[in-house]
Amino acid sequence: MDGFIDLFTRLIVEAGISKQYIFRGRDVELPGFFRPTKEWDLLVVRENTLLVAIEAKSQVGPSFGNNFNNRIEEAMGSALDLWTAYREHAYLSSPQPFLGYLFMLEDCGASRNPVKVREPHFKVFPEFVGASYCRRYELFCRKLVLERHYSSTAFITSCAEDGPSGVYATPANDLSLERFARVLVGHLAAFV
Repeated sequence: MDGFIDLFTRLIVEAGISKQYIFRGRDVELPGFFRPTKEWDLLVVRENTLLVAIEAKSQVGPSFGNNFNNRIEEAMGSALDLWTAYREHAYLSSPQPFLGYLFMLEDCGASRNPVKVREPHFKVFPEFVGASYCRRYELFCRKLVLERHYSSTAFITSCAEDGPSGVYATPANDLSLERFARVLVGHLAAFV
């Protein structure tokens, strides 16, 4: 995922933010509300003002089921922790930051095949019935923004053979890297 963090870093610099305010790899901890700190993949902090926090995650088989639930809980927990800490002024007088989530899923049979749901007591929401893990991640990324947990999300897929050379697919246009980048740069325009 480093290549995508490189891309976002370039976009942030091109938007007018000095490299000295961009953090990746080190000094990427932010205070949380439910835990002391959380490490992000990319931060923009200028003069005690949090402008950007981005998380980039991926999943490669074979345990799509267990990992799917873990990724969902992790992303939701990170957003809840950040926004609650923000409400409690952990980031001083920062305006609302851009919170971004990028997810890349391995494109393979196991991620594209329909997955059964168990409904022993209540019906699941209809969009999950027969949905593959690819479709479930797409729904999840879309709902993260719909429910205002993240400012923008991007969801891409890549197969094991082509992924290392940078080849990827965008299953849904509203979750494209291009759209994510436009929202990120648009947010930063208010601070340059």
